[in-house]
Parts: sequence; C-alpha cells; structure tokens
Amino acid sequence: MARILITSAIPYINGIKHLGNLVGSQLPADLFARYNRARGHEVMFICATDEHGTPAELAAAKAGKPVAEYCAEMHDVQAEIARGFRLSFDHFGRSSSARNHALTQHFAGKLADNGLIREVSEKMIYSVDDGRFLPDRYVEGTCPSCGYDSARGDQCDNCTKQLDPTDLINPRSTISGSTNLELRETKHLYLMQRALKDKLEAWIDSKTDWPVLTTSIAKKWLHDGDGLQDRGITRDLHWGIPVKKGDQPWPGMEGKVFYVWFDAPIEYIAGTAEWADAHGKPDAEWERWWRTDKGADDVTYYQFMGKDNVPFHTLSFPATILGSGEPWKMVDYLKSFNYLNYDGGQFSTSRGRGVFMDQALSILPSDYWRWWLLSHAPESSDAEFTWENFQASVNKDLADVLGNLVSRVTKFCKSKFGETVPAGGSFGAQETALIADLGARIRDYETCMSQMEVRKAAAELRAIWVVGNEYLQAAAPWSVVKTDPEQAQAMIRLSLNLIRVYAILSQPFIPDAAATMMAAMGSDDWTWPEDVGAALRHLPEGHAFTVPENLFRKITDEERAEWQQKFAGVRD
Repeated sequence: MARILITSAIPYINGIKHLGNLVGSQLPADLFARYNRARGHEVMFICATDEHGTPAELAAAKAGKPVAEYCAEMHDVQAEIARGFRLSFDHFGRSSSARNHALTQHFAGKLADNGLIREVSEKMIYSVDDGRFLPDRYVEGTCPSCGYDSARGDQCDNCTKQLDPTDLINPRSTISGSTNLELRETKHLYLMQRALKDKLEAWIDSKTDWPVLTTSIAKKWLHDGDGLQDRGITRDLHWGIPVKKGDQPWPGMEGKVFYVWFDAPIEYIAGTAEWADAHGKPDAEWERWWRTDKGADDVTYYQFMGKDNVPFHTLSFPATILGSGEPWKMVDYLKSFNYLNYDGGQFSTSRGRGVFMDQALSILPSDYWRWWLLSHAPESSDAEFTWENFQASVNKDLADVLGNLVSRVTKFCKSKFGETVPAGGSFGAQETALIADLGARIRDYETCMSQMEVRKAAAELRAIWVVGNEYLQAAAPWSVVKTDPEQAQAMIRLSLNLIRVYAILSQPFIPDAAATMMAAMGSDDWTWPEDVGAALRHLPEGHAFTVPENLFRKITDEERAEWQQKFAGVRD
C-alpha cells in the first residue's frame, strides 16, 4: 500500500468558480484520489479556499460585507458546491486559518534566519483618489509584453508573464477606475529567490517525468530575460496574515501582511493540520504526511493545477521550502493543465463569462459534467467547451453506451429469469474471449490512471464499456433464450457481473452512477478487479438485483439550444 498525498490548487474566495477552474485542478485531482483509494492506497487529498489578497477585499467590498464575514460565507458556498461535484477532499480548509497564520509566520522566520529575506524600500503605486497604496491586483493596465489591455499588476492572464504594477502601460485603479496614480515609497520584504536558483534548477532537472507543460513554464521563468527574480512577500493590505518573524514582531513591518502567493501554498500543509485538528488527532498525524523526519519519507506527493499557477509551485513555494532548511516534503509530480475555453472565447470569473459550477449543477447532475470535463481535459493543449460537443458526449458515451447496457441487461433478466442472478449454463468461447479482452483493457486503463493521462484514461474506460456492448450484440441472449435458455442464463449472469465491474472501474469518473449500478447489483464490494475472471463470477447464482432507473437521460436539441442561449457568456 502506497501513501499518496494530493493537493489541488486552492481556488480564490472571490465568487463561484467556472468549469475551467474545475477541470484545471480540483476535478482531475479528485479522479486521481478516487482511483488510488480504489486500488487500496492510503490517500490524503487536501484543498482549501484562498482567502487573502486583493480579490477577497474587492469581492467583499462589492458585496458590501466585512471581508472576514464574506470569506466565511463564500468558503461554505464553495465547500457545498464541491460536495455537489462529489470532490472527495479529506479536508477543505481555509488559508485564513490559525494554522496557516502560524505556519506562514514560521516559514518567514526561518527564511530570515537563513539570510534569505531582504528589506527593500521601493516605490509603489498610490491612488490619490482611493487614499491608499495599490497592491498588484488593484492595478490593471496594458501588458508591456503582449499588449493585452486588461493585464493585472502581478501577472498577465493572456501571456502568463509575471509583472509588477509599475510595469503596466496606462495603469488604472481597479477600485475606482482612477488614473490619478503616483509612485510613493514604502518598505517590503523580499524572498531572495535568486540565491536559490541553482538549487531550484537542480530540483526541477531531477523531475524527468514531469509534463512538458510544467517544466517548460518553470524553465522559462528561470531563464527568460533577467532570469529568476527576488519576489516581494509582503503587501500594504488590511486583510491577511500579519507579518511576523516566527512568533515575534518584525520591526518596521507593522500593519503589513504577507503576500497571498506566499501564504497560499503553505495552506496545503496547514490544511492537513486543520484535518488533524478537525478529527481530534495529534500533530504527529499530519506531520507524517509533510515532515520527512517524521514519516513522510515514504509519501509520494502530487499537485494538480492550471498552467497559470505553475510558476508559483515550481519556483516560489519550493523556494520557501528549500530556503527554510527544514525537512519538509516537496512535490514529486506536478500535473498541469492548459485552459478550457468557452464557446469561442475564454471562461472568466471576473468578467462573468461561461458556465459556473453552481449553474452547471442546477441543470444536470454532476456525473454528466464530470464525464465531459475529464474526457476533454486540456492536457496537451487548450480545449473548448461547446454545447454541441457536450450534448453528443453525454448522449453517446453515457446514455447510449453505458446506460443502455445496464438497462438492457437488467430488464431482460427480470422479464425472462426473474430478479436474481440466473444459475443455468456455463461460460463458453465468447465469454472467455471477453474476460481476456477486458483483462488487457483494464491493465491499459490502470496504466493511464496511474500516469494521470486523464483523456486517455477516459477513452480506455469508454472502450471497456463498448466491449460489453459488443459482447451483448454478438452473444444476443434475447435470441439464444429461444433455443438454448441455459446458455442465455450464463450470458446474462456474466453481464450482471459486468455491471458491478463497470461500477468499480467507473467510480473515479462518475461516482453517483457507479453507486447506483453497485446498489442495483445488491453489492457493496468495491474490490478492484485484479482477477477479471473471478470478478465476472463474483455475484453468485440466486443473488438478488434490481432494475435501476435510467442511469443517464439524453440531452434534447431543445435543451441544448436553450442552455446555449442562457449561458451565452454573461452571468446575471
């Protein structure tokens, strides 16, 4: 049994996320967590809401609520939506937790002790009209690199280039839209990333199995232009983790908070500590996942995220870990994703474009979305959601292939042999061939899943469903029953067992449908089918089953047209 630590990029608190956010981190991480649990491994799957920084302050101000109250409410909203999508987090934490406060301050203190923090007097943009300094996300303007006119002060969403607010052309305040901005002096702490460049590069070079997308982004940040830069880790904000050196005051940093991108990844560790607290467990229980001197040396750690988050997880967070000089567990595999676009444009939370997670659940159950998103995951390139493709995938893959098989087998058995597994006949050449074919295909499926090849895994799973349909078509028990009812019983006995096997294999992708299939077969044995022949004989003769309601309904052309119009790109 392996020990698998999985973290998904933590979503910002500023509103409900769209399907592009979901497929870029949380959903594939959940797929991997479910699969590894199904194989009997010990899994710790952690996520949280990212509650600090300017997006939280801006969203709270827009909602007319104190920022702490707004964050608490939105955490509950996001947690509920995550449950709706059946995201199987072991803990869904909060970056504003006491645990994250203490750990962030601890790391900052260790970095300072190791000579990796420097104090910088710098000029920052100050909004005269707003009466305050404007940290990066409070400033928008034109990207000096690609010309995108809505680049933020920390990063351009269009070309992913890391920016400072002073880099922007024609900057404006995102609070008021004012262009009455000036540079004023303020003091901040910088993490000396350049001093760690060689260590970071050696560490990245050791990850020879990482996706090209991950390593290419990391290398670009290491070498492009002037190379890796030292990075500010404090901000002039009211909401955040107060700047301290461990548990001691930091002279000259009064009233400042740590930069959200410094504290957010530390929440992966803090969230695991929150899990221990929530379950009344001692610190040793979370430390065995994160401290290599306390049991984490046998943990394999996987991170899942969209490509815009890669620089912070390949450079900034590792710089924090390495720079601390402490034996913290570092990521072993970083699975990154390209963008999912929406119907000819981009999804955008801030601009209200696309289908959002709550809206998706309001029109169809989560399995429909999970299947489409994972089977179209933007791994090797950006992908695009279109309603036509969504309708076709749901109708063909889920309704026609899987749902139809379950319906045909159970209804036929009930009508001809009753509601128990029939006893007659024995497996012949067709059944033996199916068992061999399935065995090979399941091994291929396992390979794709273990290597996190999400689209390929979905294709293999669909192929496994297709094999069952092809067997039924060729065996034709509805014809055989007229001439050899005993043999027809053997065919249906195998097919009922096949439904249980499909439930087990499909559960990481479509957990609700899998649970329905398993319940219909009157079983709660989710043992992975290592031995396919034995698995297809698992339900004994005389074992009771039920005919489930339709697993999946088809999407009509009228519905598709209605939704296409309703979600044309602007959220109410």
